[in-house]
Amino acid sequence: MNKKITGLISAAALFALPLAAFALATIPEPASRVFTVQGIINILFAYIFWPIVIAFTIIMFILAGIAFFNAQGDPSKVADARNFVIWGVVGMVVMILAFSLPLFVANLLLL
Repeated sequence: MNKKITGLISAAALFALPLAAFALATIPEPASRVFTVQGIINILFAYIFWPIVIAFTIIMFILAGIAFFNAQGDPSKVADARNFVIWGVVGMVVMILAFSLPLFVANLLLL
């Protein structure tokens, strides 16, 4: 019984982490300052690209965990689970590169 309560509490805490992350979201700028090249790039990355890539990465790691759990030692299923992990890591690399890309483009355009 103790393990069930501990599991429920830890699951609830993990499900609450995205709420804490979204609480840190910034308020968008007024419309008069948004329609610059840098403003449009910031909006595209902040509200369209980032949620898609983050969701992709999280889903890949969840699918990898489920696939490893269901593999039961079968080499082909373990290989599929490893592919999920690889695509999750690729998603994280894309996120890191995408984070630096708008700053690079903004600095390139402003110089």
